[in-house]
Amino acid sequence: MWSFFARDPVKDFAYEILPDTQEKSGIWTLHRGKRKTSGEPVSVFVYEVAQGTEQQTQLAKAAFKRMKTLRHPNILAYVDGLETEKSLYLVTEQVTPLAVHLKAQADRGGAGELEVSWGLHQIVKALSFLINDCHLLHNNLGVWAVFVDRAGEWKLGGLEHVVPEQGDPSGVSLPAPKTVYPDMEKYDPPETPNSGEVWRLGCLIWEVFNGPLPRTSSLRSLGKIPKALIPNYCELVGANPRARPNPARFLQNCRNPGGFLSNSFVDSNLFLEEIQIKEPAEKQQFFQDLSDNLDSFPEDFCKHKVLPQLLTAFEFGNAGAVVLTPLFKVGKFLSAEEYQQKIIPVIVKMFSSTDRAMRIRLLQQMEQFIQYLNEAAVNSQIFPHVVHGFTDTNPAIREQTVKSMLLMAPKLNETNLNQELMRHFARLQARDEQGPIRCNTTVCLGKIASYLNAGTRQRVLISAFSRATKDPFPASRSAGVLGFAATHNYYSVTEIAARILPTLCTITVDPDKSVRDQAFKAIKSFLSKLETVSEDPTKLADIGASSSWAGWAVTGMSSLTSKLIRNAPGTEGGAATEGSRPANATSPPSPTDAPETGRVIRFDWIKSGDAWGADATGDWGAEESWESVDGSQGLSKAELSKKKREERRKELEAKRAERKAAKGPLKLGARKLD
Repeated sequence: MWSFFARDPVKDFAYEILPDTQEKSGIWTLHRGKRKTSGEPVSVFVYEVAQGTEQQTQLAKAAFKRMKTLRHPNILAYVDGLETEKSLYLVTEQVTPLAVHLKAQADRGGAGELEVSWGLHQIVKALSFLINDCHLLHNNLGVWAVFVDRAGEWKLGGLEHVVPEQGDPSGVSLPAPKTVYPDMEKYDPPETPNSGEVWRLGCLIWEVFNGPLPRTSSLRSLGKIPKALIPNYCELVGANPRARPNPARFLQNCRNPGGFLSNSFVDSNLFLEEIQIKEPAEKQQFFQDLSDNLDSFPEDFCKHKVLPQLLTAFEFGNAGAVVLTPLFKVGKFLSAEEYQQKIIPVIVKMFSSTDRAMRIRLLQQMEQFIQYLNEAAVNSQIFPHVVHGFTDTNPAIREQTVKSMLLMAPKLNETNLNQELMRHFARLQARDEQGPIRCNTTVCLGKIASYLNAGTRQRVLISAFSRATKDPFPASRSAGVLGFAATHNYYSVTEIAARILPTLCTITVDPDKSVRDQAFKAIKSFLSKLETVSEDPTKLADIGASSSWAGWAVTGMSSLTSKLIRNAPGTEGGAATEGSRPANATSPPSPTDAPETGRVIRFDWIKSGDAWGADATGDWGAEESWESVDGSQGLSKAELSKKKREERRKELEAKRAERKAAKGPLKLGARKLD
């Protein structure tokens, strides 16, 4: 029973002080700490009664009481506290003293004016709250009384000397700062000390830009104070106390056009503070403009203030696709673990959205987050939604969906890669009305060939590239030729001789010279390979494994890419025209292949120097036959048989007509004998 009353309250305190983390802060010692149950980081201000004077103990208890009752976004937030006979423990949000923060920033090149402008805005706002709303005097404003949280937000602390403006009704008076610390006298105004709130604000501004104030007279030397702030600073430290502005007036003056606090960073912060009451259209415009400004904003601010607002806007504010660009920009500041925890769950949820703008933005920026996605999430939660893009009526979405496969394919399982994806690719290459999309599909197949299993490669590659060589779009035919060359190591000499070379020989009379040139190069390369193997069969394995054998195909692919970007529809390498159709084209030109449409999807996703299959993977749908490159693609077996019978019937009728014509016309009245 007696042990219950003898328990040490410090041991039962819900917070733990981390060792070797102390920092002197006025009469307090500042420690880093954490909540024992959750590990949440906090700051713990500790005052030891035995080490302080009676006056200091009085101030510590006054600050402890004041912290509990004062609540404002710009005042250091009280979390918990413990008061014993020996010590006072004051737990607040995790912060760093401003002096320590500025020194760390100086070591990294100095704090930017944007960060300082918002910090001063917050401190002036807190001071205005105390003076104008609470009718309190801070009496201790200075660098030592300002703290900075993880987001770079400045918080006003040092509440030991706060007193009512008209005096304490209880008659209790607190000692002045200079009675505790004699060197504080240099921060007092020339007149009575009790009238120096905004004067001390001027001293704070001077020290933020110039370092510790050596003497009162140094305030006349402006030093590094920005030009935009000088007129407002001079008002604060003017000789006439009546001419010094109220903190609210000072804030207003600095927010005027051209003022030090009139900038995009302060504007963004003020908007975020009131975002919950903004109209949807205002939020949309804000997030749209935010993306351009983020590059100049402090990293900590982006991580700890912008990011939570972006996530909230998507989850509860229906912000839509407009949050994606700033979200991914902020994501660059996160560690892999933070990215996985904060952004990936939102991205997975975004893929299920039916918003087309959202879908295309996700596909366009997939490169920024694909490395953080695990295979299970890709196959079960993302790929099933992405594949709908292959059949979308919007060509831009179909195109971006094809491109995204280069990044997703390494993470796809056997079924999604070798069956589902191949089925969609086969349909796109055979039936899509957009020539550039058919071309992109062929290119993607060549780049991901190394990821396909051997059975799929044997069944798909030759048939797919053969089909491409008969496409009415010149770039697609070039892609088919280059596809053969770039995947040469997957073909046997028999396949080269019996299937690939006959197809390439047909392209040597293509109406487009660039296609012919690529065909001749490929033929020479394949013939060289056959000749080498014929001379020495033991070299077959070495030639098949060589990745440099068809290096020219990479250069050719880059040229093809440049042409599609540079040339207008109807020019060589642009949209196919009727006059440029190959003799073996198996389908009529689509509407988008005609020059009058004026639309060619930009084919700029292959970077110069890329090697086929070197940095991306993909898969072709196995259910749709790649063998149907003779113009019968997509037909069922019954339809194919019927077509062949019809062709045979027409062929027999033609032969009969030829024989009949050769015999000449029958004479009138003549009768043919059996």
